Amino acid sequence: MIATRPLILTSLAMIAFAANSLLCRAALKHTAIDAASFTSVRLAFGAAMLCMIAAMNRNRMRGNWISALMLFVYAAGFSFAYVKLSAATGALLLFGAVQATMIGYGILKGERFKGMQIAGISLALAGLVILLLPGISAPPPKASLLMLLAGAAWGIYSLKGRGKGNPIGVSAGNFLYAVPAALALSLMMHGSASMDKAGFLYAAASGALASGLGYAIWYTALPMLKATHAATIQLSVPVIAALGGIAFLGEPLNYRLIIASIATLGGIALVIVERRT
Repeated sequence: MIATRPLILTSLAMIAFAANSLLCRAALKHTAIDAASFTSVRLAFGAAMLCMIAAMNRNRMRGNWISALMLFVYAAGFSFAYVKLSAATGALLLFGAVQATMIGYGILKGERFKGMQIAGISLALAGLVILLLPGISAPPPKASLLMLLAGAAWGIYSLKGRGKGNPIGVSAGNFLYAVPAALALSLMMHGSASMDKAGFLYAAASGALASGLGYAIWYTALPMLKATHAATIQLSVPVIAALGGIAFLGEPLNYRLIIASIATLGGIALVIVERRT
């Protein structure tokens, strides 16, 4: 069982991570902000929040340019994908791609998978295939590919940061290094740039609260959790995003998404639990 304090912290972190999907989708659907501007504002405010937290805790900020590039690819792909995707579909595709990237890395490194893990991988992949199969309720293919790319980039970012000390300082540095790339993207797309107060506030909240503060809370809770708990609790993020999309954005929940979610998240859970045991 997870004790009360880490349970509260992890719950807050998962809500923050899911809120990124909700804030991005709400901003791009209901306000005038464009995807490139959303990315720039999100990364800038995320960097500011993480740098402030790092300074308060006297953590030395040190980023990595490759990690920063992956962070930028994730944030940009995430924003442009959510122009067309629902919050639930985007979160499921993102999470599936992140886990597929990390599992694929394990295979390349020679990790041996047991029968239950192979079944879990097959089930998770089948869930993503079900979601992406052509049909009236299928998500737009280009937006789906962008979200899968964002998930792969986040998976690489996570792999590069695994085992690093001072996670807040490293995250602050990476966010700071990613800001110039985001600003360059906004400059390149200035012809289609647009923004209003509501869109700016959504992007700022996504960066400062859902990203910066969310990561700080997660890294605070992480040492208190068993590895299995830390991995499996993240399965709740697409579910929270789906419920939030229904409650706050009026998004429908179709049978294809339900079946794909059960298959994908259930398959990933089998891999994680079997790997840890």
